[in-house]
This record gives sequence, structure tokens and C-alpha cells, in this order.
Amino acid sequence: MMIQTLRLTVLSSVLLSAAVMAADKPNVMILATGGTIAGTGATSTTTVGYTAAKVGVERLIEAVPELKNVANVKGEQVFQIASENMTNDHWLKLSKRVNELLAQRDVDGIVITHGTDTLEETAYFLNLTVKSKKPVVLVGAMRPSTAISADGPINLYNAVALASSKDAAGRGVLVSLNDQINAAREVTKTNTMTTDTFRSTDLGALGYMVSGKPVFYRGTARKHTTDSEFDISKLDKLPAVNVVYSYANATRTAIDAFVGAGDEGIVHAGTGNGSLSTPVKAALTEARKKGMIVVRSSRTGTGITARNGEANDDELDFVAADNLSPQKARILLMLGLTKTHDTKALQRMFMMY
Repeated sequence: MMIQTLRLTVLSSVLLSAAVMAADKPNVMILATGGTIAGTGATSTTTVGYTAAKVGVERLIEAVPELKNVANVKGEQVFQIASENMTNDHWLKLSKRVNELLAQRDVDGIVITHGTDTLEETAYFLNLTVKSKKPVVLVGAMRPSTAISADGPINLYNAVALASSKDAAGRGVLVSLNDQINAAREVTKTNTMTTDTFRSTDLGALGYMVSGKPVFYRGTARKHTTDSEFDISKLDKLPAVNVVYSYANATRTAIDAFVGAGDEGIVHAGTGNGSLSTPVKAALTEARKKGMIVVRSSRTGTGITARNGEANDDELDFVAADNLSPQKARILLMLGLTKTHDTKALQRMFMMY
């Protein structure tokens, strides 16, 4: 009887100790959307030509048992897609779910596993629509889970550690891969294959992950999350906005097609500082007169598309994208069009976000 009582006492003590340890750790929710981090290849050396979005969230978590050392982790499979298939509807659903979870007192941070192809776009959309200062971290991988030296496990560990850190709060949506921390607004995928593909080419990383701890060196100056004016809680659809890419001998065909389809806005990824060829300028001018909002951006990948630089934006009633990439300018324009079609108000947004 005494031995049984002693065993029960020890068991109770162990359970109490485990409960206390769990209570001391932050609660992080992992929302899985698919991508290479959940991909599988035919062999351990397959790093291209693999199948994305095959591994579920529970297996991702099980593959990194060290996660339990930094947080109480739960997983939820939101989507299971390759990120080139990400749509506006996916973004709306994901953002609403993130806001629901962050409103709960028992959720301290969120990690979103994502394919790398459109990761930067999802991150920027969330940066403008999440209404919380709690950390939100997007993470992916360049090698499938079956590959030698797969980068997914360490990236996931660092992302959970980052989302667990109070130092990450209030910094906007973050992107964490390859031991670096980048801002959603500034980061872009720069290489088709290498693990250091995500870079903030204009301004540099915010910091690094060192032994599971974030080390920050700077913040981002543009408004985001709780300071954003955009509210998607009641939206079930986003305005139609597309991107037209410029090049030598570009014609007006694509622009006319988007006008004919009834799009509300168009982003022109121009050469140089957003310059416009003669036929493209004529097509965009006509599009604006028909009510379409036109944003001038650049295909170069870095630098500012200056207002009234390569085109007289005041005269044409166009909007300049500042240093946003064409794909991110599209996101801001879509959200801006949910509030206004006034080009002056939209230009203010491009200088603010």
C-alpha cells in the first residue's frame, strides 16, 4: 500500500512538473499550407522535380521534436497546395483564420509553413491585414523533406523560436529562412534553387536567428498590422488587379485584354524607373480614362519608382509604386481599392505601407 501511494505521489509530481513547464512556454500555432517544406522527392538527392505539398502538418511537427523545447506547439492544415496555386481567396481565408487565432489568449504566436514561390506575397498581404502585435512568421524550404540536408526542419525550428519570442512582437509579419529574419514588405525570392534565396535586396535583413534566439538590428519604418487601415473581416472577394510586364517591343495587347475583362486596376512592371513605351503609354492612358487605376512599378527588382520621374504621373493621373515590387504593388492596390478609387488617396497608401 505504501509503495502504491509512493508511486502515485511520484507520478503526480511528474505530471505537475510537466504542467508547470508547459505553462512557462509560449503557445505557438503552426498553420500549414503545403509547399516544398512539405514536399517529397523520388530519392534523397532529388532537389528539383519533386512533388510539393505531400506531408501533413502533424508529420512536419513530429520531424522536429526539438520544437517542444521552445513552445507548446499545435498544428492545423489550412491548405495543402504548391504556392504557385495561391489565390486571393486563399489569402482572405488565411488572414481571417490568423486573426481568429491571435484574438485568443492562449495563442502567443503563429507560424505559417508555405511554398517559397509566392511566400513573399502572402507575407505582405498578412502584413497589411493581420490585426495583432503578436508574432506571425512565414517559413518555407528550398529542399523537399526527403532530401539530404533538407532545410525545412531547421527553418521550422527557427520560425517557432522566433514566433515564441517577445522581441518579435510588434515588428509586423516576419519571414524566417536560412537563419535570417526579414520583413514581409521588403523580402523577395532571388534565386530559383539555393537555400539563401530570400533576401531584402534594398535594405537588408532585420536580423538573424542564433542558436534558436532572434537577434534584431533594425526595424521596418512602414506601417503594418495594427496600424493598417485595411479590414478584410467582412470581405469575400478582392478587386481584380493584374500585372503587365514590360520589355523591348512590348505591345498593348495584354493591357487591352485586362481592360476588356473589367479589371479595376493594373500594375505596370516597367523597364528602368518604370518607363513607358509609346504604345504601352497610349494603352494605359486610355485605360485610366475608362476608370482603371494604373500603378507604375519597375521590373528591375530594386530601387524606387519615382513619382513624376519617367512619366508625368500628375498629368496622367497614375500612381507610383515607390519601392514595392510589381507583385507586392498589386496586393496593396487590391486592398486600397476596397477603400477608395481616388488616385491621391492611393498614392498616400503607397508611401505609407
